[in-house]
Amino acid sequence: MSEKINIKTVLVSPLDWGLGHATRCIPIIKFLQSSGYVVIIVASESTKRLLQKEFPTILCIDLKGYGITYSNHSWAFPFRVMLQMPKIFSIINYEHKWLQKIIDDYKIDLVISDNRFGLYSKKVSCVFITHQLRIKSTFRWTEKLLQLNNYRHIEKFDYCWIPDIDSKNNLSGELSHPKKLPNIPVHYIGLLSRFEKNISAEKKYDYCIALSGPEPQRTILENKILKDIHQLKDKILLVRGLPAAEDIIPSTENVEIKNHLPGMQLEQAFQQSEYIISRSGYTTVMEILSLQKKSILIATPGQTEQEYLSKILLNQNLCFCISQNNFNIVTAIQQARNFPYSTISLPVFQKENLQQLLSQIKF
Repeated sequence: MSEKINIKTVLVSPLDWGLGHATRCIPIIKFLQSSGYVVIIVASESTKRLLQKEFPTILCIDLKGYGITYSNHSWAFPFRVMLQMPKIFSIINYEHKWLQKIIDDYKIDLVISDNRFGLYSKKVSCVFITHQLRIKSTFRWTEKLLQLNNYRHIEKFDYCWIPDIDSKNNLSGELSHPKKLPNIPVHYIGLLSRFEKNISAEKKYDYCIALSGPEPQRTILENKILKDIHQLKDKILLVRGLPAAEDIIPSTENVEIKNHLPGMQLEQAFQQSEYIISRSGYTTVMEILSLQKKSILIATPGQTEQEYLSKILLNQNLCFCISQNNFNIVTAIQQARNFPYSTISLPVFQKENLQQLLSQIKF
């Protein structure tokens, strides 16, 4: 009698604050698929739409997102988020109770949650992915309180995976390398990127502008760019970061405009561009640096994490960073042309490392 093959089922679920949490799960999902695991994706509407385009054959289950709204003004950002904390905690409680039934219904063997605090369970092993062990705050004195609360949630999981490297020359600084780590096994898994550098890619664009992030700041930045982009004579691709948008902004002779590009097409556009212009979101930064591309990064106003990353990246000469208030696309391009970019290469996610981590997990 042949031995029965025990195929494991893994649930993967990213947070819905921007698309970065979803895109950095893509290399993990691809690895799980290629290693023979059955993968089930759990996501809210916007992230589900993106991941279904990448993985049309994988079962995707709806789970409402946190639906956080942001302010037009950077100074109001922390207060706007604090006012929504009761809503956030309510969703965390809901998704935790929801998960227990899903584990039974779909015979889940492992849960991998990218920053969804409620997706933990005593029934199976649960992994929490984050690059923010220390949460930056407008008010320095609140950072310790935020870290204590953050750890209280993270330590309900069995393992913590950090998309960075455990060395001095890391990408996230204090965010992922605080003095005190959570009291569960913590593993640095390298940079998570959908993309791999293609040295044979031919240049097609001078600049690829990839917009992303929460409204209304995404639209505010888009309007700033559209106001002045006609002054440029370079070949430009503008990707608006709106997978569900139906409105169309017409392209011009030198500016090609797309609402959205699936992962493979966006990778090709990045490969074919000399410069990338985008937000300083951590996932976007990982993708840009994995391709060793020059970039111009604009932090989302009020998002302390992006503002902190901008300072680190600028100080290391990895990326040219500028605030949104001071951003003008013509001036920024002139400044970037004279910026002394560093060409250091940071280790990306290795399949062998993840295979080793999975072998240590109790299924």
